[in-house]
Amino acid sequence: MAFGFTKEPQMKLIRQNQLLVLALATALSGPAALADSHGGDSTDARLRAAITGEHRSAEKRARDAYRNPYETLTFFGLREDMTVLEINATGGWYTEIIAPVVADSGKYFATMWAPDTSEWAKGAYNALEELIDADRELYGDAEVVSISGDNFRPIEPGSADLVLTFRNIHNWMTSGSIHDMLEMMYVSAKPGGHLGIVEHRGNPLIRQDPRAESGYVNEGYTIKLAEEAGWQLVATSDINNNPMDDKDYEKRVWRLPPTLRYLALEGWPEVDEAQRIRSLAIGESDRFTLLFVKPTG
Repeated sequence: MAFGFTKEPQMKLIRQNQLLVLALATALSGPAALADSHGGDSTDARLRAAITGEHRSAEKRARDAYRNPYETLTFFGLREDMTVLEINATGGWYTEIIAPVVADSGKYFATMWAPDTSEWAKGAYNALEELIDADRELYGDAEVVSISGDNFRPIEPGSADLVLTFRNIHNWMTSGSIHDMLEMMYVSAKPGGHLGIVEHRGNPLIRQDPRAESGYVNEGYTIKLAEEAGWQLVATSDINNNPMDDKDYEKRVWRLPPTLRYLALEGWPEVDEAQRIRSLAIGESDRFTLLFVKPTG
């Protein structure tokens, strides 16, 4: 089977004067290196098989061109024997890829807001559980675990090798829970464990709205928040960049696919045809991709 990937992960180490020792340690013992020395070929095969698997709908596959799951998860160092914690896995898009990779020798946890939080939370939680339970042969012992205002310890502290979150930072900023969420992810990770973040990239020339109501978040602002929670930045990647995104803060990030809506004073109206054409030409949002590590000392 041939694979037509056109992008390769482009890692760049940053802050060399401050993080050279950390970067070298990661190169020798971090997720990517461990994948090479402990079943890297097997992980790669499982990842490719999960992405191309028939269990994924055509609608979800269509988003691969923007979400770049192979390149993104390879950059984050996904390995088949890892304990992986995905935060807010609504819809199960990445669940259908990650859980099969770790089903035999690792463990996948997906957090969702507790079902009693709201009717929306109940529906989203149940839908994800149903997706996993429908094919235990594929997903193994993957679990959906709840979080709530009173429970920010969804798994045993210090047990996750890799914590992942995709396009959730802006939501937590809007709700005022960003610090709690970053702290929860930090506590959940093992010393030496990693955090991978993908988020809609804001315009660095525009001062960051602390509530991120446009849906866009500045990359430097996210790094600052994560470092305040104890994480140390290891590398960044251009995998999920989209220079076509004009970052129209007024119509917000949701004017773009797959949502194709914009936020107006009267609510969430459907976009007109001209706006739809412009949005489809842009594609999904420009996104930054960050890899952090939890210090061992």
